Amino acid sequence: MIRRWLALGVLTLAVLLIGIDGTVLALATPFISADLDATGTQILWIGDIYSFVLAALLISMGSLGDRIGHKRLLLCGATAFAAFSALSAYSTTAPMLIGTRVLLGMAGATLAPATLALIRGLFADQRERSIAVGIWAATFSAGAALGPLVGGVLLEHFWWGSVFLINIPVMVVLVVGGVLLLPEHRDPEPGPWDLPSVALSMVGMIGVVYAIKEGFTSLSEGLGGDVVVAGVLGAAALVAFVRRQLRLPHPLIDVRLFANPRFSGVVAGNLLSVLGLSGLVFFLSQYFQLVHGYGPLKAGLAELPAALTATVFGVLAGVLVRYVSHRAVLTAGLALVGVAMAGMMVSLLVFTPIAPYLPLGIALFVVGIGLGLAFTVASDVILASVPKERAGAAAAVSETAYELGMALGIAVLGSIVTAVYRTVTLSPAIPAAAAAQARDSLPHALEAARDLPPAQADGLVDAARTAFTHGLSIASGVGALLLLTSAVGVWILLKSPGPAEVGVLPDPGVHRDPRGDRRIDAPCGAELRD
Repeated sequence: MIRRWLALGVLTLAVLLIGIDGTVLALATPFISADLDATGTQILWIGDIYSFVLAALLISMGSLGDRIGHKRLLLCGATAFAAFSALSAYSTTAPMLIGTRVLLGMAGATLAPATLALIRGLFADQRERSIAVGIWAATFSAGAALGPLVGGVLLEHFWWGSVFLINIPVMVVLVVGGVLLLPEHRDPEPGPWDLPSVALSMVGMIGVVYAIKEGFTSLSEGLGGDVVVAGVLGAAALVAFVRRQLRLPHPLIDVRLFANPRFSGVVAGNLLSVLGLSGLVFFLSQYFQLVHGYGPLKAGLAELPAALTATVFGVLAGVLVRYVSHRAVLTAGLALVGVAMAGMMVSLLVFTPIAPYLPLGIALFVVGIGLGLAFTVASDVILASVPKERAGAAAAVSETAYELGMALGIAVLGSIVTAVYRTVTLSPAIPAAAAAQARDSLPHALEAARDLPPAQADGLVDAARTAFTHGLSIASGVGALLLLTSAVGVWILLKSPGPAEVGVLPDPGVHRDPRGDRRIDAPCGAELRD
């Protein structure tokens, strides 16, 4: 028994770093922008390309792990992750950093589904598995929320590349611990790994997400041809992917699971709970540094409430679902994030451009509670919906939703912030070159102000900070509306029959309990309340 929990500790190292890597660049953004002379668009790509690639590959890598073994996939991925972290740390141009972040995303895609699938194999008892998944999800959430704090500590003493180098020693510990403690886990009767399906899923995910990201960025200028082409190509590839999965005897993932509104509702809840946090953390880090004037460490500490509550309530959620329905906990989590973002919107609108920290800190505290509850419960329900030999594919669905939420949070909410910021009204007295530079991004505005007379510089800085704050408030409002709407949708969808009734991934050990709305795991008699 002790060995199982030690193995869980090893697995949490992987998801901790995946979470940190998704948000650690938030505080480093001003330093990267200055050192690599990155444009506003390049900064957005540096921030979210990692999650885009991760999301595009997760389903394929989860299915690959079911076939070759999740322990093997995890150890190979961890080794590659360490190597690509070093490349990212020593990038010399913005395009190079974007490219190395792509490689990091590819390596990270091998880690996340492998960890959750190995948990499914390690913990057969539903009660233990709920707690284990709660710890796993809490670590993931804490990593995402701790990214800015870790970055702040490092940036106080080292250059921006240090935020990547911290991955290397942790990956070394993971590999050594994995070799010693982790059992191998794979599908005993795997089918072939279908390469056309892999290609279709990658093209589809990248195309659709690119179209969404660039579409929001260019809202004020109209959709470009590349956005339309990417969207159409991505949608067509996803349709072809679904049709192919329905025909294959051994699909990468059984897409018929999504016909169950409960399963689809949980996946959507997983995605949306992260969407709010990721975009919020990415731009709040810049807000605290560039508007409030905080140093990197102070800005990281300012976001600590989200990290603490996400960790605590992620663990508590695994216990809470014994007494309260999954439906109630997941809906409450989404609603809390939505309410917190609405509160943040009001604070930023009332106190422009510099809002006091207290209301923002309270909002971050509540966001962490909601994220911890929603992500843990969503992951647990998804994992319990399939037999353990298909756990890799199911884990990949959960992780894809998480990473899509991370990427879309930065892309959609970030694009709103950028679009609103670029409408900034500047004094006609400011030289045209300085005005053009200032409209690209807030860091560039502060840089342009250094070369202006004091009166013009003060006016430029005030206008830029006000525009950035206004954009952040509108993005918070959009996120709040989206999350509150999704909370209502999840509450309605989860009234439908549970995943065990779908009948597309049968597990002979799972059947309905005639006494009520519960599922029983026959070998261990553990209950899962719907």
